[in-house]
Amino acid sequence: MGYEWLALGAALLWAISSLISVTPARHLGTFAYSRWRMACVSVMLGSAALATGGWTTLSPSHIALMSLSGLIGIFIGDTALFSCFNRIGPRRASLLFSCHSVFSVLLGLWLFGESLVGLRLLGAGFVFSGVLIAVFFGQRQQAHQWEEVRGSLWIAVGLGLLAALCQSIGAIIAKPVMTAAVDPIAGSAVRMTAAFVAHLGLLFSGWHRAKALEAINVRVFGFVVLNGFLAMGVGMTLIMTALKYGDVGMVGLLSSTTPIMVLPLLWVFTRQCPAWQAWLGAASAVIGTALITTQG
Repeated sequence: MGYEWLALGAALLWAISSLISVTPARHLGTFAYSRWRMACVSVMLGSAALATGGWTTLSPSHIALMSLSGLIGIFIGDTALFSCFNRIGPRRASLLFSCHSVFSVLLGLWLFGESLVGLRLLGAGFVFSGVLIAVFFGQRQQAHQWEEVRGSLWIAVGLGLLAALCQSIGAIIAKPVMTAAVDPIAGSAVRMTAAFVAHLGLLFSGWHRAKALEAINVRVFGFVVLNGFLAMGVGMTLIMTALKYGDVGMVGLLSSTTPIMVLPLLWVFTRQCPAWQAWLGAASAVIGTALITTQG
């Protein structure tokens, strides 16, 4: 299987897992949900890497870089993303998260002296236009509860953009490690474990927001395990493998198709066709990402 299919597979898994995450994230709260999820996935990936001998491919420098990638991309990024999910639902949150392609370009401007002209500039405009259309104008009247806005829309937008930025930074940090002879499962396990340890630190600090809103139960735990397995256990490992063998720009493009994939899934789950602005915004974001990455 080519790396392109790996990236597309990850995008589909992220779309499915974004819908699965709504119920447990709202039950437990953002921080408790992220902590439980990271604990489950750390065990899954760590056990798989132990069984396959993947841990032997990591050096101390690899572990340090992947831990930093996990702290930024997962501890901060995923926590911000699920907080965004709780506020504005999976459709808008996934679309905001697609801005990571634009942030990757902006980071390239800063770190590597790249340029943002021509089609890349046009692509950035498409992405942000798509986000504006779908986030602010894509809500139907009498929409499903997943389309409700809880709290400040602007705070939710800020959290979604923060998640996208952290994803970009985390991927940039992880890329040099994944191009080396490092097992992608072991690399993902390091990232996840570092994020989980950071979440434990928040809990043990006594910070009230780190505590669960409601006690976990069997049903919610099942959602957490399923989401973690699909999104991080399989999805993120697919992305790490794609980064190992493929072009980072094309991986970014194909994995950013999640907002498009979320729409038909929402239609199936809620039995309500998303508004035309939602389809237009998601398509615009993907087209913009294509313009950015193919000119990178």
